[in-house]
Amino acid sequence: MLYFNFKLFYHRYQNELPGKIKSRGKDAHLNHEEICQIMKWKQTRGKTFPQLNYLIKVNTPRAVMAETKKAFKKLPNLGLALTALSNLKGVGTTMASALLAAAAPDKAPFMADECLKAIPAIEGIDYTAKEYLNFVAHIQNTVERLNGECSENTWNPHSVELALWTHYVANEFKPELLNSVPEAPKKPISEQTNTDAHTNGNVKKIELEPTSDESNPEPLPPSNGHQLTIEDDSRDKSEDDITNDSITTSESAQTPLAEALTEDSSSLPAPDEPPVKKFKNEDQTVAAEANGN
Repeated sequence: MLYFNFKLFYHRYQNELPGKIKSRGKDAHLNHEEICQIMKWKQTRGKTFPQLNYLIKVNTPRAVMAETKKAFKKLPNLGLALTALSNLKGVGTTMASALLAAAAPDKAPFMADECLKAIPAIEGIDYTAKEYLNFVAHIQNTVERLNGECSENTWNPHSVELALWTHYVANEFKPELLNSVPEAPKKPISEQTNTDAHTNGNVKKIELEPTSDESNPEPLPPSNGHQLTIEDDSRDKSEDDITNDSITTSESAQTPLAEALTEDSSSLPAPDEPPVKKFKNEDQTVAAEANGN
């Protein structure tokens, strides 16, 4: 049943939802049922926290429609879009990235832990807006490189994120699958063109407008009378889990996509942090509730 549900949620998220959102035109938004389904899909990609399923359901249908509409109108400014989505209960950086990837796969990748670990220049997992924008810069640079190396511009941030996630999972659990992956054909030097994204090995930064000073609504108190706050995302991370060794992929197993990310990200300057809110770790909230704090 779990396998069936994963396939079902995956199909809805990847194939059905983007078309539904696009069909709403200038008033593109998510409804209450859709955002709850996205939360279920997101939790199939990592550890499950029942509190998040509860919190996301607490949002009223009107609030979900209003805040997602506001966020989608802010695109392509990802910083402002993240700020709008953070006004919904249970929505941290990772969940917000899932909503944006469904609405605009050509602009926003999903911030999966596996993708963060696969990029050597990202030395830890930090669920903040700054870290997400840093991740997007790496992904966007790879999109431009891959589209420059192939005749068809078929890559976008979400498709690169999916390919990177697939490579990481295959390398982690069944690396022999990668032995049959052919190397990507390379254009002759005379046919290669430079883009604005590459200047002396540096990557073009994502420039965003300053974000507005929007704040989260008061968090919902749990039934035991203690205050519960969910301001970040989704995975348990001990200090041992976020060492450099745990986020570096094996050189022997890298495909052209992973090599492109490694090459492009080595000299990437850290982007300036936009004045959007940071989100504390959801797991700290789960632990606090379990201890009655």
